[in-house]
Amino acid sequence: MATMIHVVAAVIRRGDDAVLIAKRPAHVHQGGLWEFPGGKLEPGETPFQALARELAEELGIGLPVSPRNRPLIQVDHDYGDKRVFLDVWSVQDFTGTPQGQEGQAVTWVAPEQLPNYEFPAANLPIVQAARLPNRYLITGRFSSQADFEQRLRRALSQGVQLVQLRVPGADEAELEPLVRSALALCHNAGAKLLVNGNPDFAQRLGADGVHLSGSRLRQFHERPLPEGFWVAASCHDPEELALAQHLGVDFVVLSPVKETLSHPGQASIGWECFADWVRYTNVPVYALGGLDESDLEQAHLQGAQGIAAIRAWWPD
Repeated sequence: MATMIHVVAAVIRRGDDAVLIAKRPAHVHQGGLWEFPGGKLEPGETPFQALARELAEELGIGLPVSPRNRPLIQVDHDYGDKRVFLDVWSVQDFTGTPQGQEGQAVTWVAPEQLPNYEFPAANLPIVQAARLPNRYLITGRFSSQADFEQRLRRALSQGVQLVQLRVPGADEAELEPLVRSALALCHNAGAKLLVNGNPDFAQRLGADGVHLSGSRLRQFHERPLPEGFWVAASCHDPEELALAQHLGVDFVVLSPVKETLSHPGQASIGWECFADWVRYTNVPVYALGGLDESDLEQAHLQGAQGIAAIRAWWPD
């Protein structure tokens, strides 16, 4: 088995949300590809200390302790000849102007343009994490289409940028007007809409992607939509997490972290178990189950992309 190399890396954002990437020198492993700045963890260093040192050496910037500098995702990748464990942080607070201190090319890229650049395979989950927000709304109950639209507008006005349209028991004829209305509202607000349902239906209506339930996840043996669409899945245990990764989903939701009003009495997994399962899950993971804005910092510390919720932004 290849020796594990612990690497720290940063998704550095400036005020317009652009992300900084750097080109690897031609003579190194995976040379000529783009990457997120960082480097090896040295003995005795914490990941944050290593990241601060690497960013100073590579880019000439300082990394202050700040709530805006936080863990983002961890990736365990085996190249065959070497194995890397990437400890990736989101960095929004830094001092100085980033410049290639070692002669490497650096450039700022809009998050949606990141898939157009060629990265090492280990960096691909980071590309997805860099493109995703830290809040994922799941639509809840409503009394009419007008009520649905009002609730969705309210959530979007609160900064929600990723929405899963979920209406249990509804058939496609009932869903279609809701999807069309939600798409217009979401896109007008710069948000993305995923439909919990049939991937072909979501694609036909022009949704940004599909969210697969645990049961629907088991129906597929390959990714159900092409690249360019988001594919997400609901997971409840390591088996489903592994299945979702094998299918090539872009992100998952793992639940229930806490007991929920919608499933009273259902055993929750808790934060410790959540962190254990997420550590070697090489896709962004949202925490779900009894969570609200006050849980966001804890979710990040436990390895989550962020939180998914209904009632936090769609109250009864």
